Amino acid sequence: MARVARINIAPVRSLALEHREAVELTERGVVEDRRFFVRDAANARIVDQLIAGPMVQVKAWTDPEATMLRLTFPDGRVLEGDVQLGDPVETPIHHRVGVGHDVVGPWGPALSEFLGREVVLVRCDRPGGTRTSKPTTLVSDGSLDAIGAVLGAGAVDARRFRMLFELEDAPPHVEDTWIGGCVSVGDAVLRVGGGVARCAMTTHDPDTGARDLDTLRAIKEYRGLTDGKDLMFGVWADVVRPGWVRVGDEVAVEPA
Repeated sequence: MARVARINIAPVRSLALEHREAVELTERGVVEDRRFFVRDAANARIVDQLIAGPMVQVKAWTDPEATMLRLTFPDGRVLEGDVQLGDPVETPIHHRVGVGHDVVGPWGPALSEFLGREVVLVRCDRPGGTRTSKPTTLVSDGSLDAIGAVLGAGAVDARRFRMLFELEDAPPHVEDTWIGGCVSVGDAVLRVGGGVARCAMTTHDPDTGARDLDTLRAIKEYRGLTDGKDLMFGVWADVVRPGWVRVGDEVAVEPA
């Protein structure tokens, strides 16, 4: 039976994933996940890993209320303190709008120095961050083995796909068979809605942000396009029953 092998959140969108032993799922997912994002200081557009790959090297942590923040840079430098909000801002984010407030203080200057471009940190106004739907995601080790075989690359690091739940002991793409139904994971119940459309971020090394593996070509080669346009890998789900999920919890299909 499939079980949870790793839990990932990104307190700041596109920064390094934080691995948790347990998370509390709400109807909006994990409230700390993607609570912050980075925008360009000049035009208020989002800056993510597609624009600035090295940002994935910066680690982040926040509390559930997003009133505290810690950033850890690759050289070991740590910024930690209270989150102080400035002006309100609305930022276009891939066909959505991120509504929040600029975060004042050392965060923006430190990220700007590291990235070599002037940026501002933004805190989303609502828990759940920039995500307005599809609050949870899952991918299995069998699926990773399948794409690795196509690429001839051996094991493919699941962090490339930045999924909330990585599963082990599962056959290839078993998660696809759950679409339209419900699964229990720990104390929570999820309704699996569909596949996750992939972008070029999956081609980046999850440690450095450098492009190094043609995952999109591989998905197209052995899975094809959905509706003639999307490359799907892994699934998203809504939270039907909130609850805690822990590493090691089994995933069980709920009766129809």
